[in-house]
Amino acid sequence: MAQFQYRAVDPQGKVIEGMIEAAEVPAVVARLHDRGLIPLSIASGDGARPRAAGVQLPALPALGRRRVKGRDLLIMTQELSALVGSGLPLDRSLATLADLADNPELKRILTEVLHAVQGGKSLAEALGQHRAFPPLYVNMIRAGEIGGFLELVLERLVEYLERGQQLRDEVRSALTYPVLLVCAMGVSILVLLVYVLPKFTVLFSEMGRALPLQARVLLAVSAAVRGYWWAGIGAVGLVAGGLRYSIRSPRGRYEWDQWKLRFALVGPLLRKMEVASLARTLGTLLKSGVPMLQALGIVKEVAGNQVIARSLGEVEVGVREGAGVAEPLARSGVFPPLAVQMIAVGEETGKLDELLIRVADHFDREVRVKIQQFTRLLEPVLILVMGLGVGSIVISMLSAIFSVNDLPM
Repeated sequence: MAQFQYRAVDPQGKVIEGMIEAAEVPAVVARLHDRGLIPLSIASGDGARPRAAGVQLPALPALGRRRVKGRDLLIMTQELSALVGSGLPLDRSLATLADLADNPELKRILTEVLHAVQGGKSLAEALGQHRAFPPLYVNMIRAGEIGGFLELVLERLVEYLERGQQLRDEVRSALTYPVLLVCAMGVSILVLLVYVLPKFTVLFSEMGRALPLQARVLLAVSAAVRGYWWAGIGAVGLVAGGLRYSIRSPRGRYEWDQWKLRFALVGPLLRKMEVASLARTLGTLLKSGVPMLQALGIVKEVAGNQVIARSLGEVEVGVREGAGVAEPLARSGVFPPLAVQMIAVGEETGKLDELLIRVADHFDREVRVKIQQFTRLLEPVLILVMGLGVGSIVISMLSAIFSVNDLPM
């Protein structure tokens, strides 16, 4: 038997914390239900991360002022789904979430939503007043309230947000080591150029002997880095600022997104990631009862790539004209043929929402495999480049020392 620390609420919305001795988490959940309590989080006595009823649920973190991050939104939706699904009224659920929030900004947002709901507004209207909640979130809540299945919509939102967060975490985890290698390589070369090579400069100047061309080039680069580092930083800043300014314009953003999709190494991967995200978003909206045209408008608004967003605009026009979804997608040439074929099958069988989710699952799996393959190939390449870069500098200086002293290698 192990000790578990729990946090739960009673039917009146009062937060209760305590310890329970049980064999595993499901037993703790069952005992809390027997007491008439709604479990919010459960953690083992050894300080492990808390768990919600059946899902991983870390402690609620601080949220930003303008937009809730993906993980924060997921956690809040998990807690709201647990409360509403356990039969607690919506106003009490919101009040409980506001009481549990440690961050003042999050408490303010939830309190304003609670007051709006108590004042007669729907939950979707109350959430729509805050930029913290994206259009997808608000419209799914609205569809759930209109159709009378808010609890089901919250569960689908949790599933949708969990899938997206899982993919983002996997991408970050896969790229962490390559990024560290690049940083280590940059720091190593910078240390050699700024601190090590200047000592050789003093040594060679005292000898008064001619140096090999490679050594002279390295010493010149070292002197330039030490003397004009500010110019390099300024140039990088100007280039980055100019690129950012050009991307802000609609034409610049479109051309930038188009170039990303055409880039040989990562273009196909980015395309599949966008298609998976948009297919899951559209499928989730349709499954939650959002009308097709409204769902397409939401998906176009949340699309991260303007090339794909423009193709969705063509799909929206095609749907208005009665052409369906698959035909305009095929004409755009942006979506992979497999995705178009699966969507066409979904339209023919009347299961478009299910087929869209399958498209998203398929391309999510492909993205994970490609990222793993890419990082496995990238790591040894970066190690080799790092060794060649640092090794060439060391060998060049050693050859210069040997040549000055007329010693064979």
